[in-house]
Amino acid sequence: MLFPEFDNPLWPLWSQVSRPSRYSGSEWRFPRSDVRREGKDTLSVCLAFPDVYEIGMSYYGFQVLSPFLSGLPDVVVDRAYCPWVDMERLLRENSLPLTSVERSIPLSQFDLVGFTLQHELGYTNILTMLDLGGIPLRWEARDEHPIVVAGGPGAFAPEPVAPFIDAFCVGEGEVVFPELLSTLRKTRGARREERLAECARLPGVYVPAFPHPVRRQFLPSLEGAYLPDSMIVPSVSVVHDRAALEVFRGCSRGCRFCQAGTTNRPVRERDPETVVDAIERLVRRTGWNEAGLLSLATCDYSAIDRVIEMLTPLLMKEGVHLSLPSLRMDGFSVNLAARLQKVRRGGLTFAPEAGTQRLRDVINKGIDEESIFTCLDQAFSKGWDRIKLYFMMGLPTETEEDLDGIVRLAQSAVRVARGRKRKRAAVSVSVAGFVPKAHTPFQWEKQNTIEEFKEKGRYLKSRIKDKALSLKYHEPEQSFLEGVLARGDRRLADAIELAWRKGARFDGWSETFDLKRWLDAFEECALNPADYTRARERDEALPWDLVDVGVTKAFLWRERCAAYDARLTPDCRVACGACGLNCATPAPEVVGL
Repeated sequence: MLFPEFDNPLWPLWSQVSRPSRYSGSEWRFPRSDVRREGKDTLSVCLAFPDVYEIGMSYYGFQVLSPFLSGLPDVVVDRAYCPWVDMERLLRENSLPLTSVERSIPLSQFDLVGFTLQHELGYTNILTMLDLGGIPLRWEARDEHPIVVAGGPGAFAPEPVAPFIDAFCVGEGEVVFPELLSTLRKTRGARREERLAECARLPGVYVPAFPHPVRRQFLPSLEGAYLPDSMIVPSVSVVHDRAALEVFRGCSRGCRFCQAGTTNRPVRERDPETVVDAIERLVRRTGWNEAGLLSLATCDYSAIDRVIEMLTPLLMKEGVHLSLPSLRMDGFSVNLAARLQKVRRGGLTFAPEAGTQRLRDVINKGIDEESIFTCLDQAFSKGWDRIKLYFMMGLPTETEEDLDGIVRLAQSAVRVARGRKRKRAAVSVSVAGFVPKAHTPFQWEKQNTIEEFKEKGRYLKSRIKDKALSLKYHEPEQSFLEGVLARGDRRLADAIELAWRKGARFDGWSETFDLKRWLDAFEECALNPADYTRARERDEALPWDLVDVGVTKAFLWRERCAAYDARLTPDCRVACGACGLNCATPAPEVVGL
């Protein structure tokens, strides 16, 4: 045998699938669990991401949780990703289970399987992974099976997938996970119902078998918070192929459409020296030639100038490019990008979100027309040729004038480029359908129908004539389904399971998405999907009300009223908006204000 230590059970199937690298498990510097620690008190944890490997490997949360949990007493950690449809078919044909990446262990043999709910259109993939892993889909049918937990953004509106999950971790994993694992260790040997009842007593843990209010748990400060010494480096290209470090959590801008801006409050920053030391360590231990500073709005990091100044000599010496995943639409952001990209390659991406100043005020975007044109002018004058602009259609109070504003802004960007003699300039516009999300000021709003989204998309495309300008809009059918699942209740679980049994897989991928499966499932379950995309009354009980993210419903309603008056709410690091978190100390000054 050529490779006597090679025990990946999937390798005979690799020649029959589209991307065998997804299943090879060839990685560098994974913090391997020490099998010698395994004993009767050891808990085995499998972190499961319901999408393909190259998407899941770009998720920063696993890069933190994997080594963090491995460092806890008597815990061993592995990971699993959802196989693409061709590998799923082969696994079933060959009666092979879905196994973990690191040690090729079937999911059914772990003590705990933890899913990350990053996006609603990944819900059917959870069922695929459970079924292939040998775990019953619903918690009522489980006995001597792993405890199935879930966290991430989907845990803030958990009811649509509640029948498939034993316990939800509501909040930050570094806070919730240690107590949860400790409780599971202490109750080992007890009946499953008793173990889950004990878990339900923990802060930040929601157990669907015992419905109860739960409050989001979060670190009050990032001072002393866990930082990985290294990262898992894949041997194949992934979506975000770089060393990465989170520089702060939360966002103070208060965009009214943004769920993450609500559910990640308050802002907590890392010390700049800590950031620099960590980036230096990650770059040298991983070998990546790109490093990213992560947050919801990295340009708002108060020490960003200082960090870049300290990092520049090291990164130049190592030949490493520093990237910022989120740029604000102002001159400060462009100047920052210019400092980082000495050789202009690729393009810059900005998100005006709306085409008119009135609608930007409605959503509390906090940028004006002058800032937008200053930003565009500086970008083209500093050597960029390609600009991408993100917008939304279907926002509350939107009119045809707002749609025209999207085209006008895009056309103006081309004119600015030509005024700066950028002959090869290209402006691409991406328009997504607005989906109201739980725990935002727009959680009560009606979502546009599929036909309304299509009409608006066609209207926008018909207005684009310049060859230097391109426009694409997101599939309305996918936006519709996302909206149904985002504000759904527990009844939807039957439709999710039925759609999955009809073949629904990777619903966020256009090549596999089929709305008909879902419409048939809704009909057979006697559910009207329009009931979930309708407007909600102010005092109506909402399926996610049992989850307290710390921001009050009264604050969200006040923000909704301010939206309809097109009134801006100041950045909460400038003036407290009384959202309900009662932050004990003011956050650092926000950059650029």
